[in-house]
Amino acid sequence: MSFTPKTAPFNGKINAVTLGTGDQAIVIGGQNVLPFYTFDAPIENAPKVGVEVSDTAASWDVPGLVEFYAGCRCMADYAKKAETMPGCDFIALNFESADPNGANRSTAECVADAKAVAEAVSKPIVVLGCKHLEKDAELFSAMAEALAGKNVLFMSAKNENYKTVGASVALASGQKVGAETADDINLAKQLNIMLKGLNVPAESIVMNIGTAAVGYGYEYVASTLDRIRDAALKQSDADLQMPILAPVSTDTWGVKESSASEEDVPEWGNREERGIHMEISTAAANLVGGADAVILRHPAAVATIKSFINELV
Repeated sequence: MSFTPKTAPFNGKINAVTLGTGDQAIVIGGQNVLPFYTFDAPIENAPKVGVEVSDTAASWDVPGLVEFYAGCRCMADYAKKAETMPGCDFIALNFESADPNGANRSTAECVADAKAVAEAVSKPIVVLGCKHLEKDAELFSAMAEALAGKNVLFMSAKNENYKTVGASVALASGQKVGAETADDINLAKQLNIMLKGLNVPAESIVMNIGTAAVGYGYEYVASTLDRIRDAALKQSDADLQMPILAPVSTDTWGVKESSASEEDVPEWGNREERGIHMEISTAAANLVGGADAVILRHPAAVATIKSFINELV
């Protein structure tokens, strides 16, 4: 007698969120099974891989990045080159230099960069802020208006600025908004509820529940991912059914394993290889935990993770 496996798809389902427009648009989310459980039901939309493009990319000194972006002079150049990277599904713009505690580039300069990128690329765009609450709210509001019609995701609204970001990004400009919390299922749920309370559609919200490089308290990330995905699927909790995006690159390339020179720690081996391995390990952990998209930086990491996804779906 042949064996017929018992499948276990759930009644609950992750919201499907569309980013970008036209033929290059992507959809994240949409699953009603646990991550990569293709034996229970088909994965409706495979996880997506974004490539980080920073306005400080000219200072990147990793040989593989320097070689890949050789000849690029402005953010639009970097973005145009990034979308040719094998495995790239979307472009993630990181405006680090806008931080008032750093270079404090003006909002007008950053908006000009974002518009130039939007004109240069065809793939969907995700905008990362500078991690300064007030400046991010200002940046997102201006960029959402400037990029109207591009269906951009702005990462992220936080508890302290969600009203400003939610209203300007989602309600006034019709863009998608990220909800950022720090490794806590209750905080993630609360912020989603507050955004919906502003009349932001659930299908316009993507979660950033917090990530960390593996080995740096990642067990909290893993636990939060598991609990959120279980609540969304097994309990059909509509306040936790938003897809999850993990900005891996900014966490992994800043830790000592990726940044310490070979002269300082020769026993650790090649610095670039360390960074690539850290990025791959962290991205893979996020994806098997339930992330619907990750943001990476190095071409080798992007190619490896895209292959990892393709093999599992």
